[in-house]
Amino acid sequence: MKITPRVKRILDNYESDNPGTKANLARMLMHGKLAGTGKLVILPVDQGFEHGPARSFAPNPDAYDPHYHFQLAVDAGCSAYASVLGMLEAGAGTYAGQIPLILKINSANSHSTKKDQAVTASVKDALRLGCSAIGFTIYPGSDDQYGMFEEIRELGEEAKAHGLAVVIWSYPRGGKLSKEGETAIDVTAYAAHMAAMLGAHIIKVKPPSAFIEQPEAKAVYEKQKIDLSTLSARIAHVVKSCFDGRRIVVFSGGAAKSEKEILDEVREINKGGASGSIMGRNSFQRPRDEALRLLDGVMKIYKGQEHQTALAAD
Repeated sequence: MKITPRVKRILDNYESDNPGTKANLARMLMHGKLAGTGKLVILPVDQGFEHGPARSFAPNPDAYDPHYHFQLAVDAGCSAYASVLGMLEAGAGTYAGQIPLILKINSANSHSTKKDQAVTASVKDALRLGCSAIGFTIYPGSDDQYGMFEEIRELGEEAKAHGLAVVIWSYPRGGKLSKEGETAIDVTAYAAHMAAMLGAHIIKVKPPSAFIEQPEAKAVYEKQKIDLSTLSARIAHVVKSCFDGRRIVVFSGGAAKSEKEILDEVREINKGGASGSIMGRNSFQRPRDEALRLLDGVMKIYKGQEHQTALAAD
């Protein structure tokens, strides 16, 4: 595997990491259709834990089978596949070496009223399964956030010591936050910055709205004339909030959308300088051929090939 100059520059931003961790970051950045571009498209499948099997997989019953998701990620040319312990254990042998894996090591479920997640897997599990990284969710704003911060500090230290990368899902919720505030630009940028400060190599957040939750933040945004007029401008602000772009920032696909809506959003995400997308329900809840077409379209945008493809079709 020859590292491209672009990937080498990204790895250079992680100055304290050992060769094993950098090698695992390189495995993801040099895998699939986006290999070497510095961009990532990751397939995440932890929704069965979060929302239950019917809500997650009934729209596409083939997706009840854990092997379906491994194969979809491989065939689509994704950069990595992220899932929970049982899902990865169900296919790790069959798909060993075919795609980088991320073990999601904490999870919640929709029956709970707490804004918290339980640790459901370990760094040892990730090593045993041949993973490149661990994934962990934090809820900035939650009354339980400080315990989550302490958990990922300890787990992140262990993961890095064993040469694994750390991916943090940073989803603001709970506490004093309004529902609209969960995706507000000031709250999203703050959440992404917290993930960077907690030592994440890869940060996952939701695309931010133009709404500003905190009055104190609103005054600063207005005084400094920070551009929030377009999604791409807001994406650029979130990326800048992650150590001036020195950290990999990917954005979730979110709730179900049409193919056009997804691709329009990805164009804005790419224009804003993000590192890519992590797209679950909007891919695996579609029939396989539609999912492959969608993911291919997303990757073409990140590779800058969409315009070339349109010209060729003409």
